[in-house]
Amino acid sequence: MDFRLTKKQLSLKDAVKEFCEKEFKSDMALELDRKEEFPINLYKKAAKQGFPCLFIPERYGGGGQGYLATCLAMEEMCRADSSLGLASMIGTFGSELILLNGTEQQKNHYLPPLCRGDTISAAAFTEPKRGTDLTTVDTTAVKRGNEWHLNGTKTLITNVPIADYIIVLCQTDPKAKPRKGQTLFIIDKETPGITVKKISDKMGIRCITTGEVTLQDTKVSDKNILGEQNRGFSHSMEFFSISRTVIAAQAVGTAQGALEIAIKYAKQRESNRQPIIKFQQIGAKLAHTASEIEAARLLTYKAAWTIDQGSADPMLTSMAKLYSSRAAVKAADTAIQTLGGHGYLGKNRAERIYRDAKVTEIYEGTSEIQRLAILKHLIKTF
Repeated sequence: MDFRLTKKQLSLKDAVKEFCEKEFKSDMALELDRKEEFPINLYKKAAKQGFPCLFIPERYGGGGQGYLATCLAMEEMCRADSSLGLASMIGTFGSELILLNGTEQQKNHYLPPLCRGDTISAAAFTEPKRGTDLTTVDTTAVKRGNEWHLNGTKTLITNVPIADYIIVLCQTDPKAKPRKGQTLFIIDKETPGITVKKISDKMGIRCITTGEVTLQDTKVSDKNILGEQNRGFSHSMEFFSISRTVIAAQAVGTAQGALEIAIKYAKQRESNRQPIIKFQQIGAKLAHTASEIEAARLLTYKAAWTIDQGSADPMLTSMAKLYSSRAAVKAADTAIQTLGGHGYLGKNRAERIYRDAKVTEIYEGTSEIQRLAILKHLIKTF
């Protein structure tokens, strides 16, 4: 078994690192965090380099390098900065659904401008009363003549305040059993009947725009259906198996960035005439953190590799997200503890990493949801 990255993958990591060193500024990250403002110009620069669309085939304008490459780029981005890194990659969120389930017409219409950085996508699943439970949704789509009438509210939607179109999960068969009778629709945000509201004052990833969308008798046609009618839940779960792996890479990069800050400080900070990294409690904690990050990295890479082989393993992707997100939170906590009072100050990147890391345990399915998913697979297997 060869664990070495290819020359192309190593070159990609070097290119992303160079991009981060050139474009990421600490004062910019702090300002965007305070303003809760998305760095659209930074994202467009990243898109021109092809980083957000590495998983999209070349025939649609993407990099054609798959999901392991995407994870490598996400990790390196978030290693450099947990906020700016994510912002540089997030504009394609939800587009995997189009790639997996769209018609050729839909792919040719939506994917090329996305790869150029001309458009931004969003996907809406979570509802105010349902949370992460997608087995039944309250947002409905009713067919009347040649039109579908959509009504309902989705919340906690990444990108929606700045997105050009939204992929929405709706209940199309109200009599269906849980997990059945759901359909995905692609809706251009300028469609009449759509109201978007920005959600502010988040704990972390504050420069990533999040919002709520309300559909009031929003009319679309059959051409807006994404994938098979009444199979929206299955399509969504397939998407989450992929997206959770990319979030795991976000967590790995965030954790690595936190560890490096802690190590650098511990090597410079002295007590009793020696660097504090030589103190057993501090050194042991950093060593343990490094071990957890490496384990998370290998688990994430394996999950991404299976996706690229065309055999995505839902249990493995849930494991990758569960373990990596916890490793990120623990690494951020270790960094704060190592820096002491300096780490608690808002001007220090460790404080922002601490806030940014937590969301990896929440979105794309909470850690509790991941444990349930893993358990279900274990019950089936043994």
